[in-house]
Amino acid sequence: MTEQEAGDFIAGYTIINDYSERAFQLEGTGQWTKGKSSDTFAPLGPYLVRPADVGDPQNLKLWLKVNGEIMQQSNTSDMIFKAHFIVSYVSQYMTLLPGDVIATGTPEGVGLGRKPPVFLKAGDVIELGIEKLGEQKQIAVPYKK
Repeated sequence: MTEQEAGDFIAGYTIINDYSERAFQLEGTGQWTKGKSSDTFAPLGPYLVRPADVGDPQNLKLWLKVNGEIMQQSNTSDMIFKAHFIVSYVSQYMTLLPGDVIATGTPEGVGLGRKPPVFLKAGDVIELGIEKLGEQKQIAVPYKK
């Protein structure tokens, strides 16, 4: 599908908090799946907002705080790849089906990229939101298998 057609296939927009377990992710295998796939990772929601209710998906303020401190603050206008392009691109190499979720990435400010790096610890309060899409709040807990 083309970028122009992609909008017809987007059921809605939501928030996904894409957590990473850096110890797993950086253990040297080069494969990041383990570091992105622990229980409770990638909370989704709180809403699926129809495109008509979002308006321009490329002009939404977004933010993330850890323990009340702003760590990320941006706008979807700063995305390297725009939503319709991503849907069009992904459709070129996989079949998209109803219910599929495409996570688009995150703005600058992730803990690993800070000097020195900042990592979440048990008890940290993570709050995030995207204009028109809602807000999330999580409390970091120790990893248990």
